[in-house]
Amino acid sequence: MEKELGVRVKRTSLKKIRRKEMLLAYVLLAPSVLLFCIFLFYPLLKSVYLSLFLTDPQGQVAEFVGLDNFKQTLSSDMFYKSFANTLLFIVLTVPTGIAAALLLAALTHNKLKGMKMFRFIFSLPMAVSVGTGSMIWMILYHPTLGVLNYFLQLIGSEPIQWLTDPKWAMLSIAIMTVWLNLGFNYILMLGGMQGVPDDIYDSSKIDGSGPLRTFFKITLPLISPTLFFTLVVSIIGSFQAFGQINILTKGGPMNSTNVLVYNIYQDAFINFRFGIGSAQALILFAIILLLTFVQFKFVEKKVHYQ
Repeated sequence: MEKELGVRVKRTSLKKIRRKEMLLAYVLLAPSVLLFCIFLFYPLLKSVYLSLFLTDPQGQVAEFVGLDNFKQTLSSDMFYKSFANTLLFIVLTVPTGIAAALLLAALTHNKLKGMKMFRFIFSLPMAVSVGTGSMIWMILYHPTLGVLNYFLQLIGSEPIQWLTDPKWAMLSIAIMTVWLNLGFNYILMLGGMQGVPDDIYDSSKIDGSGPLRTFFKITLPLISPTLFFTLVVSIIGSFQAFGQINILTKGGPMNSTNVLVYNIYQDAFINFRFGIGSAQALILFAIILLLTFVQFKFVEKKVHYQ
């Protein structure tokens, strides 16, 4: 009997401890959940609500239109133009950004003298905001005072209208974005490479594996989770690009840099068509969600988890 009573007392005490731990966990999570509700879930539900209505310039509901905003968006040539611009922007920035970060990480992950300084330099763009980076590159792209055109003139080439020529505007935005995201991507790649055990590299050297073969046959498969994470985050970030486009080109010239998010901004906050803007935002959300699901469904199969 005494043993049974002791077991019951222990069980009740364990239950009390678990309840206290659960209560403490809920208390600690409450601020985060509250912030998510205010800045994520409420705007999402508000966008769903506004997408079903026409609104006045103050954003007040004027008339229920159902799915007409979605139909108008999907029949708009500007929407498909901005979607094509977004895809082009992703193609120009995501592979280039990952490849550049991977190359720099491969060159600096060795424990050699001076490598810490290079790691610090390559990580610096992470500390630069979109606004600051855009202003820096606006000066570099200046048609007469910019450093880039100055070097072009030194080699006898004609100056380029980086931000005002439709042929160069998107490429100019892409170059700036690759530089801006380089610090974050570099830190991820470097962390992934440093997580590979040294014993594996030592074994490959004993087997006579060269640097290139070791990199492609050993390093890349072992950091594939990091590559996959960087790919997913980079694509989502490219879909949401706005700041650099708003500062440098404002969607121009001739809508050549008018991506989806900037098109949403124009419809909602310049033309005051909040219903259309909300419908486009929900369509963009669905596109990102679907693309992310496809990546986890098919691309993740090639990821090698240790």
